[in-house]
Amino acid sequence: MGDGVVVKWVKSGHKLLLMQPNLKYRASSDNDNERASINQAFAQSVLYGFEIKSQKDGVYTIDITSFLMQDTFGVAAILKRNKEGSYKVDKSRSALWMENTKSFPENSEFEAMLTFTGTPTGRNLRSVAPDAKAITVIQHHSFVKLPDAGYEPRVFHPRSGSFYVSYMDYSTPVYEPIQKRFITRHRLEKKNPDAAISEAVEPIIYYLDPGTPEPVRSALLDGAGWWNTAFETAGYKNAFQVKMLPDGADPMDLRYNVIQWVHRSTRGWSYGASITDPRTGEIIKGHVSLGSLRIRQDFMIAQGLLKEPFKENDENHDEMMELALARIRQLGAHEVGHTLGFAHNFAASTSDRASVMDYPHPRLELVDGEIRLDDAYDVGMGVWDDLTVQYSYGNPDKTQSEEQYLKGVIDNATAQNLRFISDSDSRAAGGAHAQAHLWDNGSQPGAELERMLEIRQVAMNQFSIDNIRTDEPLSVLEDVFVPVYYGHRYQVEATAKWIAGMEYNYATKGDDVEMRYLSKQEQLSALKALLKTLEVEQLMIPTDLLELFPPRAYGYYRGRESFKSEVGVAFDPLHAAASSADMTLSFLFHPQRVNRLVQIKALQPANLGLEELLENITEVVFESKTDSNYQKTIQQRVQERLVMQLINAHASSRTNVAAKGAIRNQLLTIDKKLKKLKNATALELHSQIEQYFKDPTKFKVVNLPSLPDGSPIGCGE
Repeated sequence: MGDGVVVKWVKSGHKLLLMQPNLKYRASSDNDNERASINQAFAQSVLYGFEIKSQKDGVYTIDITSFLMQDTFGVAAILKRNKEGSYKVDKSRSALWMENTKSFPENSEFEAMLTFTGTPTGRNLRSVAPDAKAITVIQHHSFVKLPDAGYEPRVFHPRSGSFYVSYMDYSTPVYEPIQKRFITRHRLEKKNPDAAISEAVEPIIYYLDPGTPEPVRSALLDGAGWWNTAFETAGYKNAFQVKMLPDGADPMDLRYNVIQWVHRSTRGWSYGASITDPRTGEIIKGHVSLGSLRIRQDFMIAQGLLKEPFKENDENHDEMMELALARIRQLGAHEVGHTLGFAHNFAASTSDRASVMDYPHPRLELVDGEIRLDDAYDVGMGVWDDLTVQYSYGNPDKTQSEEQYLKGVIDNATAQNLRFISDSDSRAAGGAHAQAHLWDNGSQPGAELERMLEIRQVAMNQFSIDNIRTDEPLSVLEDVFVPVYYGHRYQVEATAKWIAGMEYNYATKGDDVEMRYLSKQEQLSALKALLKTLEVEQLMIPTDLLELFPPRAYGYYRGRESFKSEVGVAFDPLHAAASSADMTLSFLFHPQRVNRLVQIKALQPANLGLEELLENITEVVFESKTDSNYQKTIQQRVQERLVMQLINAHASSRTNVAAKGAIRNQLLTIDKKLKKLKNATALELHSQIEQYFKDPTKFKVVNLPSLPDGSPIGCGE
């Protein structure tokens, strides 16, 4: 869904102009001249000019065909930016599309079938189009009636957990902030404003796509409906409801908030989008799109974790389905949350799964040597979700002002030690926040990583041919093993953020400001767990499993979610081990992380420094004892990845001089070790270090292919 903009029709001569006013700069003053001066000071945008065909009684007739046939969404530019090829609209293969061109009381919908022709240069288009030289898509325009007066904007707070709209109000007194921010939310009012609990004048109702199959349908009705309990804590009774879209209703009708079941070629992200009035932040319509392939990935994760699930019966899938449906319930609640106005809270997992607005990793348990999935996903709203609903939708009682009420909600969150940390502080590989991660569990990521490694080892040791059904090719078994082997990947990322990590909040004046670097002890506890991921015992795929992974069967070729191989058709356990170790090292040696280590050491001399980190890693990678040739070769591959990642960090323009110096010294120390080892790999690595320092500009680091896709495939939410 594209960005919604406010437009107005302006008649100029024989044309009717579709104009977008500049709402970034406003004046809320009653002074007409002051408002006019703001409008004159900043540019507006004419989106299109239409010739007036006829007019009668103030009604103008125009032809909008050419407007609808434009590449409004910028598809050609997106394809070019993603190196998929150069394309342009071929008007001879494009036409108005009447299937969803229709009108409703509060919105009019128009569609055009656009065909983009060009020469494909990437792989993605080929995977989704029958002919990648001609890409035909449906482009949709919605003309939406703006809501009437009566909505009261609510002020944004950086710890409210809400999305927001913002603008500059030039009529603001000089002594007050000119930037205004208001949260996004639906209009919701009590029937009885004086009652502690009241029904709503108009409840918020979401309608589920009737094309959603069972048992997913029931799971989504259940999960999305959890939000009603949060609205109850804000003083509402039955103010949030989820129903099936009734017969005859159209999901394009603005009056229906919808949860749509959609299909893609890959297990892409799901989305919670809204049509929002940018003037006030009022949400006019919520529109959730849930990808149908996600549940199959969750099923496969469970399939790989269980012991011999298909040994006796190919229909023994109840436990796997329970995990997958539990995730769908949570996903439905999560995406609906976005359309209610709520942002991600990636710190919630550290507070006992306090919010559905986090990205949850299944919480696995090891009981008497058996992997248990009973508590994989939480049920219902978290305490953070209750508070965000209270902030966005609750109302002060007679004794409070709205300002006092909202402050009370924020203070309540603080008293419960509930953090809100969102995307900008959570997604980056070099991120610093110690509690804000995606797909993680627990408040102590190092301890959780060690627990995950133990569970992973059990899963690998018990993995067998009975993890697939009768008559399925062994290539399928190999793919089921992918999320088992890399099952610790997100906890590694979370744990790596404790190295040069920080704790901070989105503080305002009057709050208890939380800002500190993690102690040396905290960082070393994380490092201890991370170093385990570099140990040969953790990286080695058991040899008895290798017999189950023959070259891929005809018709079952490697894809983006398969193990990569450097040995042709054969399964490559050495590459799997190297790629897993490389993942850990790439997080540890991220330029921002090594730079922060230098800074922290300067400010806190007793804290962990970059030199000590490098020494600890090098010791594990070079000094660990190995027995078999298989283990020795894995160790050498890890040594190779250590050297390459250090060279990468040293060569990076983002690494500062002090960090480069420490990395250079460590490379020279490693070079001395390599000279003593004298095996072929050591001699080659010694040669590569020499070549790099001789002429860094000509040296090309050997990068491994990326890991199989883990997160949903495609753009982030």
